[in-house]
Amino acid sequence: MKVIGSVIARQDSKRLTYKNLLPYLGVPLVLRAVRKLLSSQLFDEVVLSTDSELIAYTCMSEPNLRILRRPGSLCDDGTPSIPVFQHIMQHFNGDLHLNYNCNFPECPDSAFVTAIEIAKEKGESLSIPYAVWAQTQECLNHYGDPFCITAQTFHAEGVGSVDIHSLGDLVDVHRIHYKSPTW
Repeated sequence: MKVIGSVIARQDSKRLTYKNLLPYLGVPLVLRAVRKLLSSQLFDEVVLSTDSELIAYTCMSEPNLRILRRPGSLCDDGTPSIPVFQHIMQHFNGDLHLNYNCNFPECPDSAFVTAIEIAKEKGESLSIPYAVWAQTQECLNHYGDPFCITAQTFHAEGVGSVDIHSLGDLVDVHRIHYKSPTW
């Protein structure tokens, strides 16, 4: 079974400008996520889907990373993730797709393994918190309403509890990591 891992990262963020390029433990969030997928050795290919030349340049020196330019039609804030995943799988043929959400910089490989196992059995899986989302190619080919997610959910131990969407969220993730009170 060929498994494609992906990180999707747009340049624009309404709530936190250049969010994907902001550092967590000294590494941009998007690069940290790409490295996490690559180092897990669970994927036949790892793809970064982006509309940003700057994000692409930030990650392009990673060995074995494939970069896919995302078309403008898939870059609006209101665009659901499923069409983006379908775009990835149209360019990188595989049996199963797993997306790692770089808004959750703490995520153990076990979350990837569980998501893959459940997706193989059920067609689609989604971790709680929402760090990892996986689908079979068959599921993506016949996905209905992309706003109506019917994935089998599972609790992912070790995934950070904060979904980074603001500067305060990013600071909170650092505080949690360092187990420190406010500055």
